[in-house]
Parts: sequence; structure tokens; C-alpha cells
Amino acid sequence: MAEVDFERRLERLFAEAPELPDARAFAERIERRLDRGWNVRRWLIGAAGVVGGLIGASQLMVSNLFQRAETASESARVLTSSLSQVRASPDWMTLLGGGGATVWVASGLAILAMAFALRRVIEEI
Repeated sequence: MAEVDFERRLERLFAEAPELPDARAFAERIERRLDRGWNVRRWLIGAAGVVGGLIGASQLMVSNLFQRAETASESARVLTSSLSQVRASPDWMTLLGGGGATVWVASGLAILAMAFALRRVIEEI
């Protein structure tokens, strides 16, 4: 029975650790170190973001972005005219069965799938 009492007393002593006299100073010193580390990390992450943004902007300028945007706007005009033809025709089965309408529908569904995937990636970040 002495062992059970000893174990209970020992467990109580470990559960209620005595406070050391310099506990407050120790905690303040650790908090200062952690805060200083976060400030340095924030500055480093911010600087890396600025450098990455500059590199990305220069790559966009070099890759003929404006010419590609102009090509995309032409494609949008073609898509709009195709959609107006689809609205004008009452027979959907004929439009889907022949010609380029099938390609446009498949392209639209692919764009929609990419938008859903992008939204999911953004939510996880």
C-alpha cells in the first residue's frame, strides 16, 4: 500500500510543478526572441514577394503579353458571334451535331472546369 501512496504523491508533485523564481523574466526573454524572429521573417518574406513580383512582371513584358491579349479578344469576338448564331437557331440537335458548335460547347465546359479547379486551389491556400 505504501507504493500506491508514494505514486500518487509523486504524480501530484509532477502535476503541480513549483514556479521558479526567474520564470517571469525567462518568459519575457523568450517572447522578445520570438517577436524579433517574426519581424525579421516578415521583412524577408515581403522582400522575396517584391523580388518575385518584379521578376514576374518582367517575364510578362518579355513574353508578348499584349499581343496574346489581342489574340484572345479576337477569339472572344468569334465566340460571341458563334453564340449569337446558337441563339438564333431553334434546333439545338442540328447545331450540336454538325460543325464547330460542338467545339465551342466543349471549350466552354473546359473553361468552366478550369474555373472550378482554380477556385478549389485558391480555397486550399
